[in-house]
Amino acid sequence: MCGIVGILGQRPAAPVILDSLRRLEYRGYDSAGIVALDGGVMDRRRSSGKLSALAELLEAQPLAGTSGLGHTRWATHGKPVEANAHPHRAGPVAVVHNGIIENYLDLRRQLEAEGWSFGSETDSEVIATLCAAFLRRGLAPEDAAAATLARLRGAYALCLMFDGADDLMICARRGSPLVIGHGEGEMFVGSDALALAPLTRRLTYLEEGDWAVLTRRSMVIHDAEGRRANRPLHHLEAGDVLAEKGPYPHFMLKEIHEQPGVAARVLGSWTARGDGTVTCDAAGMDWARVPRLTIAACGTACLAGQVGKIWLERIARLPVEIEIASEFRYREPPLPEGGVTLVISQSGETADTLAALRYAKEAGQRTLGLVNVPTSTIAREVDVALATHAGPEIGVASTKAFTAQLLCLLSFTIMVARQRGTLDEADERRWIGALSSVPRLIAETLAAEPEIAAAAAALAEASDAIFVGRGLMHPLALEGALKLKEITYIHAEGYAAGELKHGPIALVDATVPVVALAPSNGLFDKLDSNIREVMARDGRVLLLTDAAGAARLGEAAWRTIVLPDCEPFLQPFVQAVAIQLLAYHCALARGTDIDQPRNLAKSVTVE
Repeated sequence: MCGIVGILGQRPAAPVILDSLRRLEYRGYDSAGIVALDGGVMDRRRSSGKLSALAELLEAQPLAGTSGLGHTRWATHGKPVEANAHPHRAGPVAVVHNGIIENYLDLRRQLEAEGWSFGSETDSEVIATLCAAFLRRGLAPEDAAAATLARLRGAYALCLMFDGADDLMICARRGSPLVIGHGEGEMFVGSDALALAPLTRRLTYLEEGDWAVLTRRSMVIHDAEGRRANRPLHHLEAGDVLAEKGPYPHFMLKEIHEQPGVAARVLGSWTARGDGTVTCDAAGMDWARVPRLTIAACGTACLAGQVGKIWLERIARLPVEIEIASEFRYREPPLPEGGVTLVISQSGETADTLAALRYAKEAGQRTLGLVNVPTSTIAREVDVALATHAGPEIGVASTKAFTAQLLCLLSFTIMVARQRGTLDEADERRWIGALSSVPRLIAETLAAEPEIAAAAAALAEASDAIFVGRGLMHPLALEGALKLKEITYIHAEGYAAGELKHGPIALVDATVPVVALAPSNGLFDKLDSNIREVMARDGRVLLLTDAAGAARLGEAAWRTIVLPDCEPFLQPFVQAVAIQLLAYHCALARGTDIDQPRNLAKSVTVE
């Protein structure tokens, strides 16, 4: 969620840290700061708001030194004001921290009783103060850090630096990601490989419970039990960390338009044999004997899972339970012997989803992870990791990652159906042939952008909106409402269309647009009735449909967007792109911060 950058370098640290923090802006944040060491003496600059404010402060009051820490904070404990911004200092110790220290109040009271004072409302300041207290007792920095970590309960990725120690940094992770970058006579730390991309491509990912002692030329990693540990060195290719907007005004629009290429890449990975069959690492499980698949995810990934549930149950006849990951382990649900749990996460670091994964493993489930970052914690902890191949997604509101998840889930469904005998070899080839049209269908949907933008300009004047759909379109209606809420701040709700008359239709009037996801499929007649119920109450219906649907309902609708014709099971891809463009252009009309909407973060690494 928050962003961390640490440098033990050979050049002035502050400008490099600031540039690296800019590469983490997509995560969402509300304050920022940098601390640097010059001649063993620490100095820091902090500001609320965007990095531009910190940059102005640094221009007026530069920081010297070749060692330093930087941070972008998304507020949890305390308001987004300068006093709560990181880095935090206590005596000779500075800290930057992502996560939540659950026992910080107990620690704070103990330290205050010892005479220590605090200048912020944050849980993070406790880390620096506790470490400073151990230093005062005569411990060396490495031992003080180890003693501090032993007292912390909760989730963290953190880095510590010390007065008088220009060539020392101590970092640790528990529940939040942290990566170490190796340079030539330099060492770097980041909460995301993207932050370190211009500095190095040689990376070591800390594992759960690890903590490391770094100098410019050395790295010593300890595991959760304090034993020395060796972690593999990863070499990233340029494409793994590419993040430029190019000719697009926003990352979100760029990523929407990347989807035909993403779809082609996903299909290439799932049909690599070229023989009209699906292949993936999960094929080694005996799906004919799996009694139930449990899917756990959050937000947009959970809605992708809802679409996957419909496909898997209808096509493969595999029972599926879809779980909101943040609720899953707290319900302590029974999981069947021989069952499989699939967790879905764009970042592979989502805290709630990671907790759901660990609950499933403890319950004896075999586990799959559908992730976009193959080096992420979830990818490392599942039995089988399935990559979405979406590439870096910078915009906070997920677009190409969602469609990549959908395409992976449908490919996965075909593989499972073949093993369970609900599709034969000829069926599988036909399905794969149909899947090959997805890049084209997405491109054709993108061609409708001018019409969608015109409808979005009218929708932007609303304060509330309702999205409706049936069958596969129900989760897409939920996703459409979520996208609108995320980046336009318009209150929007998604409903199964048949549920309108069970309460939500009370909201319908001439001021509340109803966006109907209405492809002409086997449920169109039922949806037709629901839409006419809305129109009878002066509701304004924005119809997202195909040519046949437009012929039946278009004249009665407030506005109609005609989307490409396609097979019913491929309609989620067409509708997904349409609702993404609708939300984007609505946000553009309202002038909101599209790539970094308020209060949101890209990678949610706290509960």
